Amino acid sequence: MMFESVLVANRGEIAVRVFRTLRRLGVRSVAVYTDADAGAGPGRSAAPHVREADEAVRVPSYLDAEAVVAAALASGAQAVHPGYGFLAENAAFAEACAAAGLVFVGPPAAAIETMGDKIRAKCAVAAAGVPVVPGRDEPGLSDEELARAALDVGLPVLLKPSAGGGGKGMRLVRDAADLPDAIAAARREARSAFGDDTLLVERFVENPRHIEIQVFADAHGNAVHLGERECSLQRRHQKIVEEAPSPLLDAATRARMGAAAVAAAQAVGYTGAGTVEYIVSADRPDEFFFMEMNTRLQVEHPVTELVTGLDLVELQLRVAAGEPLPFTQDEVALNGHAVEARVYAEDPARGFLPTGGRVLLLEEPSDTRVDSGLDEGTEVGGAYDPMVAKVIAWGPDRAAALRRLDRALASYTLLGVTTNVAFLRALLADPDVAAGRLDTGLVDRRLADLTGDGSVPDEVLAAAALERMLALEPEDDTDPWAIPDGWRPGAPAWTPWIITPSGGDPVEVRVQGRAHDALVSIGGAEPVQASLARRDRTLLLAYGGRTLTYRHARVGDTLWLGRDGHAWALTEHVRTETAEGAAAAGDGVVRSPMPGTVLAVKAGEGDRVDAGQPLVVVEAMKMEHTVTAPIAGTVTSLPVRAGAQVALDAVLAVIEEG
Repeated sequence: MMFESVLVANRGEIAVRVFRTLRRLGVRSVAVYTDADAGAGPGRSAAPHVREADEAVRVPSYLDAEAVVAAALASGAQAVHPGYGFLAENAAFAEACAAAGLVFVGPPAAAIETMGDKIRAKCAVAAAGVPVVPGRDEPGLSDEELARAALDVGLPVLLKPSAGGGGKGMRLVRDAADLPDAIAAARREARSAFGDDTLLVERFVENPRHIEIQVFADAHGNAVHLGERECSLQRRHQKIVEEAPSPLLDAATRARMGAAAVAAAQAVGYTGAGTVEYIVSADRPDEFFFMEMNTRLQVEHPVTELVTGLDLVELQLRVAAGEPLPFTQDEVALNGHAVEARVYAEDPARGFLPTGGRVLLLEEPSDTRVDSGLDEGTEVGGAYDPMVAKVIAWGPDRAAALRRLDRALASYTLLGVTTNVAFLRALLADPDVAAGRLDTGLVDRRLADLTGDGSVPDEVLAAAALERMLALEPEDDTDPWAIPDGWRPGAPAWTPWIITPSGGDPVEVRVQGRAHDALVSIGGAEPVQASLARRDRTLLLAYGGRTLTYRHARVGDTLWLGRDGHAWALTEHVRTETAEGAAAAGDGVVRSPMPGTVLAVKAGEGDRVDAGQPLVVVEAMKMEHTVTAPIAGTVTSLPVRAGAQVALDAVLAVIEEG
């Protein structure tokens, strides 16, 4: 019998997505939330998942298993859906739910424990006949043993934490000289992310493709697979675009991989939804190796839903409630093609560093599936994973699905937080992506082309300056002296504006005339005829014979403009800042590239350092970034310590050249 009330032990888009199914099934939903999602403070509202639920209970942390169980009991929930991340693959949490009389919507704790340890997982699936990547995975390998094992397996190798996934703590090593530092960094990140710094080493498969199989098993001995998902497009070992089915596999290979995935699940007494992940060489698509099993719903589950017509959350709930799977393997059919793009609060042009801010304007495509955890007013901070939404498109074939996804991303507008949407559109337009020639290194190889040179189009700068002119024009224009049109006795004057794009250099934009009829000169170039009109949240710009529309929002001196999936943050400055900014560009001031926490300080005041030498390690949104010295010299100031919180562009160190 279906549950009457279910608590979702998660936040953001996955919590909202589970609530959607609960609502359709007539099941009461309960949310948990922390102080960060409470919405306290002027102008702030509670996080969308809090508002979507029938009831919400505050907890100290989404990782506080005891508090989450207590919230479920206090709210009268019968079951707990963990989503993904946080406690989703925590065997102790699954046991705590069972001990409290709550149904954990997931596999048994023993299966989570086995598959959550990569070393034990490889042993279990190998015993079931599933191919595994050559490597060394004995528990307790020392740094020296890991280094020797890497050389025995043969470089290049991957160092991987045994206790978790998501790319955290993973290091690719091609040179033996890099092994000591890579092992130390992998251990540190694994300990921070999972509380366990055990590592294993595996051969790195050249031209690797990441392909996974969705499996489902019930408590009645039935197990099936729902086809595969291609997840090869990644940055920092984390997925950004996923699709189903894979353009690489034929029906025979799909059947073999699916059967092996089912065997892996059955080997550990699995029930519920799970994903068996494989690495496949693009050069030898008939050869596949087990990587790991995720004992939860995957972020990319929507593409499987769109090609199978199944609601995987509903299946999870029904299996957890004791029902048998309602279909057999022979009844599973794939229809068409689906592609998902993950929207991250990050800046691809700055190495995918996390960003943040308040959502000033949000417009999501209405004719495409969007799983989102955002609303206007939502504060995107550094406490949680930077993924904020997913855009998923279906088509009768792969080309149609890619085309529809691109159009959906073009109509996706988020202002106030820098995201990767424009980067995603560039990635989808890559010829190899369009042709299905994928591998996990493609994004890194094409990064410069995909992110561009960071320049802002002239028309965007013109729109920013004209928007300022428009704001200064009085409602009553009968007084010619109050109109900022540059009018003077004799020749009209030019009004100069200093506009600084986010992460860029200041640009002088000179305007002559009024916003509705002006000449605009960008950076001293020849003037261009332009005009600007405002209609609600839209700016209509005529510039050089083109007419363009932008969505806009302003916070303080910064204007956000959005168009075709691009978003620009443009700050108005006084003229004197141009020289100061240029002078500062080549100095020895080292600033934080993202808001976060200082994990390690690798130098001291008075130390001599070389250009490129690591100085400070900063972490935000589960991402670790090493900040290096821009010049050789002496560290004269080091105002941060391990554990300190730092803001974006906060001073980390000052180096005196020489």
